[in-house]
Amino acid sequence: MNKILIHGIFDDAYVLLGAVKEVRSNNIEIKEVYTPFPVHVLDKALGLKETRISIAGFCYGLVGLSFSVLMMWFMMIHDWPQNIGGKPNWTFYHNMPSFVPIMFECTVLFTAHLMSITFLLKCGLFPGSKRSSPDIRTTDDKFLMEIEAKGNTIAIKEILTKTGATEINEK
Repeated sequence: MNKILIHGIFDDAYVLLGAVKEVRSNNIEIKEVYTPFPVHVLDKALGLKETRISIAGFCYGLVGLSFSVLMMWFMMIHDWPQNIGGKPNWTFYHNMPSFVPIMFECTVLFTAHLMSITFLLKCGLFPGSKRSSPDIRTTDDKFLMEIEAKGNTIAIKEILTKTGATEINEK
């Protein structure tokens, strides 16, 4: 049985959200939705699972914090201890208050950079990657719902027309 891709193109995000809910209520599986900007609650309307990016961000923050503590201990305590402003230079915990800004900045730096890299790799947005959008207008002002149909496509097209699709393409 051949699989046919149906693309419903919408002009408005709210119309798209209503169409997603209507299509899912008719037990039709939506393969993908392409939008020019993030649409609030679209992930819930599509029934997508919550991502684990926040857990990854927390782990990346711990890596940054660990790196900063190890770096400061090695540079300021172990390798070349200095008496700066009369502070004791033989223990890390005595110098902790002056190290807090550095620890905070390293934590934020590692979290931001590693989360950005993870997001770009997960989405396939690395240099040289091929675009996956089936219609270039989705990067400007159109919203596209992609449905993979097996067999009769007339009912799907009727639902898309009823819910406000301005254009329906079959591939």
